[in-house]
Amino acid sequence: MKPTIVLVHGAFADASSWNGVVKLLQQAGYPVVAPANPLRGLASDAEYVHSVLKSVRGPVVLVGHSYGGAVISEAAVGDAQVKALVYVAAFSPAVGESALELSDKFPGSTLGSALKNVPFPLPGGGTGTDQYIKDEKFHDQFAADVPRSVTDLMAATQRPVAASALQDKAAEAAWRTIPAWTLVTTEDRNIPPASQRFMARRAHAHTVEVKASHAVAVSQPGAVTRLIEQAAQTVGPSMTADDPSGRTLADTGSGRQTTHAVILGGISAASVTAGAAVVLLGRRWRSQASRGR
Repeated sequence: MKPTIVLVHGAFADASSWNGVVKLLQQAGYPVVAPANPLRGLASDAEYVHSVLKSVRGPVVLVGHSYGGAVISEAAVGDAQVKALVYVAAFSPAVGESALELSDKFPGSTLGSALKNVPFPLPGGGTGTDQYIKDEKFHDQFAADVPRSVTDLMAATQRPVAASALQDKAAEAAWRTIPAWTLVTTEDRNIPPASQRFMARRAHAHTVEVKASHAVAVSQPGAVTRLIEQAAQTVGPSMTADDPSGRTLADTGSGRQTTHAVILGGISAASVTAGAAVVLLGRRWRSQASRGR
């Protein structure tokens, strides 16, 4: 059984930012869930994602982009279904660290000057602050390697993050006990590449670097998908009854069988050959016995 891939988006995006990755995963026969991350606060966002995980049957590969990485680091704690964590241009904070702190740990982020603050009423009274990337800065700041015709739509439909969520300190760090994979984006202007490398080394993550903007899932879905595949292949067989071709994400559409499938095919062929030999010997024995009567 293939693991379910759960994709958690980050700030200034929504679940549609995973569309290219979802398409490749589904073509390869993986079940996929891409929930809406509330972006209201680290603890409550992690609790929400944890509730989504409880609705999934079987093993899970949990993937987070940007602030979504901080969320999956808390959401996966204590969940035995989560077999691998994948961080895509993402935060993987240690206990007591915030996303904002990690973003500022090394030079290179220009996010602060690109933000627009908008007040919103809090449910219990008072006022919170939503943060958006300014429309005119969205392309260069968030997705410089994506066509402007696309980033104009992304800017208009972006999901704001509560400023307090980026300042919340992590209470858990699932990467300490669950195997991790990290995709570092070397042209990132939100999370400096040096910060991403620092977090990857600390988590002993299997790491790949890609020349891409922060919106790598949009600009290079194939690269993101291949890293998820690496994590998924450690969870269990890549072939199921619903996917007899044994396709892998890196070879979607090629029809290439995995070694696992070839071995099974060889065993089946050997079984058929052996059965045919037994039947033939039985017929010869009966014929000889009949002539000897």
